Amino acid sequence: MAFPDIRMRRMRKTERLRGLACETKLDPGDFIYPLFVCPGKGVKNEISSMPGCYQMSADRIAEECEEIDSLGIPGVILFGIPKSKDAVGSEGYAADGVVPTAIRRIRDRVPGLLIIADVCMCEYTDHGHCGIIKDGGVDNDSTLELLAQASLCYAEAGADVVAPSDMMDGRVARIRKVLDESGKGDTVILSYAVKYASAFYGPFREAAESAPQFGDRRAYQMDPPNVREALREAALDVDEGADMIMVKPALPYLDVLHRVKQASPVPVGAYNVSGEFSMIHAAAARGWLDLKKASHESLISIKRAGADFILTYFAKDVARDLRS
Repeated sequence: MAFPDIRMRRMRKTERLRGLACETKLDPGDFIYPLFVCPGKGVKNEISSMPGCYQMSADRIAEECEEIDSLGIPGVILFGIPKSKDAVGSEGYAADGVVPTAIRRIRDRVPGLLIIADVCMCEYTDHGHCGIIKDGGVDNDSTLELLAQASLCYAEAGADVVAPSDMMDGRVARIRKVLDESGKGDTVILSYAVKYASAFYGPFREAAESAPQFGDRRAYQMDPPNVREALREAALDVDEGADMIMVKPALPYLDVLHRVKQASPVPVGAYNVSGEFSMIHAAAARGWLDLKKASHESLISIKRAGADFILTYFAKDVARDLRS
């Protein structure tokens, strides 16, 4: 049977009919909101390349989290901007560092909010790379110890989830071992299992002040043309003990996200990264796109591709839209 007996447009005639036929829906519960924690008190510095996003001190972060919780967004992920940087990123695993301080403030103010702590050295090292430099490159195995220390530090401060984003081989296993042996075995590991060396991270590097001072990160982040490698990375991290995994970026890698989701026995997230966010804002500012429609459509595409949850800077605005 075909046209004229079948008319697909019948179910598109009204908004309510389209709602009945809707296959993929957004909900505030799908989102995790990224936040940038900086030193000080009462600080809220706008990030020029990311409209509506800020570097905030721990007290302002805690206030922000009350609003996030009220919008039905289940959690946040924290990135730190330290007071000072050194070759081994020591403030990244200091008990009084910016992220542990923010975790404690959030936990006191919004007890039920899910707190995820990003685990990487790039924000904390003076060279801007994701681990210890030896012979001109990042040394994988010695970096694992720092990542494990940072993860334990965040877990002890009260983080529900630690999220290693460094792309070192074996880091999930090392973090899992240290957490388990230290009495923090209930801490969830969300692995950035599939993180590409992408051009879409530019605004984030301004926000987190984490641009590498030499070279680039292609020696440890994934090469954009590869998909089978992504499946291997994801499977290895699950075998090492990851409770959840992530694909980053999202929009240029929806095919990868779909493949990873099909193969994964654990929940799969996607990071709608800073470049994806900022380019939509830039186009909307020039009248080339409708900001609300483009942001919703982008997030729908990520969920449709298979994401169980989405890390996105659009979280608050879209959550408000969905409630209105």
